[in-house]
Amino acid sequence: MRYLTAGESHGPGLTTIIEGLPAGMPLLAEDINKELTRRQGGHGRGARMRIEKDRAEITAGIRHGKTLGSPVALFVENKDWKHWETVMSVEPVPEKNEQSRKVARPRPGHADLVGGIKYGHRDMRNVLERSSARETTVRVAAGAIAKKLLHELGIEVAGHVLEIGGTKAVISRDYAIKEIQDVSEASPVRCLDEEAAQEMIQKIDEAKKNGDTIGGVVEVVVGGVPAGLGSYVQWDKKLDAKIARAILSINAFKGAEFGVGFEAARKPGSEVMDEILWSEEDGYTRRTNHLGGFEGGMTNGMPIVVKGVMKPIPTLYKPLQSVDIDSKEPFNASVERSDSCAVPAASVVAEAVVAWEVAVAVLEKFDGDRFDVLKKHVEEHRALAKEF
Repeated sequence: MRYLTAGESHGPGLTTIIEGLPAGMPLLAEDINKELTRRQGGHGRGARMRIEKDRAEITAGIRHGKTLGSPVALFVENKDWKHWETVMSVEPVPEKNEQSRKVARPRPGHADLVGGIKYGHRDMRNVLERSSARETTVRVAAGAIAKKLLHELGIEVAGHVLEIGGTKAVISRDYAIKEIQDVSEASPVRCLDEEAAQEMIQKIDEAKKNGDTIGGVVEVVVGGVPAGLGSYVQWDKKLDAKIARAILSINAFKGAEFGVGFEAARKPGSEVMDEILWSEEDGYTRRTNHLGGFEGGMTNGMPIVVKGVMKPIPTLYKPLQSVDIDSKEPFNASVERSDSCAVPAASVVAEAVVAWEVAVAVLEKFDGDRFDVLKKHVEEHRALAKEF
């Protein structure tokens, strides 16, 4: 299974085409749109979220509420397009209009300057329009379809915020997947710790007041995962490596870790490895889940637990110094409409990209042409793993 996305931040809309879904899987537009709504929420989001009410239009691959096995095509319209028709026109425009909203002062921390150098764009709007996090809209749409597939197979995905601006949530107990979903959804910052959430909100408001931005850490948990997804036989078949790549592909994400992550460097092996247990009811389990559900690049049947760190958004309303690429004189960087903190929304994006990689791994391991056959094979595999 694979997908491609296309579209610019202020263009007519965003498109994705998903290939490789099994035929006969239940799928409705509302399965996708509820995830798009979640992506637009969270304290710290900017004005654009009030302009855009993202909705996906399914234009191919679905008939009567079920997948056909052919590519699924989605389109998400940009409601703000009417204000950008000339600036982002596909057809040539008069030279004076070419200069409208031109970007010659690259923003530190963005792709503007490097992208301009790479592709030879003197107007760096050609870079920022595609490198914008707006593109994650259709990645969440694709992830929503992956989440639907996993849900039908008894695999659930939940995300939440662990840290914003240095304030860390205190997670004093294990949460069930459904509980993570419910509690995080009720929080303006998608945090399980209510006291920490209030402090996070204050820090976001303070950053906005100061024309600044703040980042944080999100966590995604996937429960009900069968053992044996991924492989140890080649480096590029390791599922944890694929998930780490997916996390780092999210705009502004700079790191990923599984389970106890970098804390493993500070602990002895006896406090990191997960002891193996067996029972007639559950089959093989682990006493703990320090390794985040992975051993040897494969799922071990425990929940997948992956964290991602998001840097502060580079667009500042008190912009940092930059250089005008035409005059080479120092100036303050250009300002585009932005958020003071997008960590809560980024947790939804993280859910989507993790769900996608897990769904791909499921389809790689099991027959994926027909959904009923896929479901049967997953159930048979679970039974065999339990009896091993």
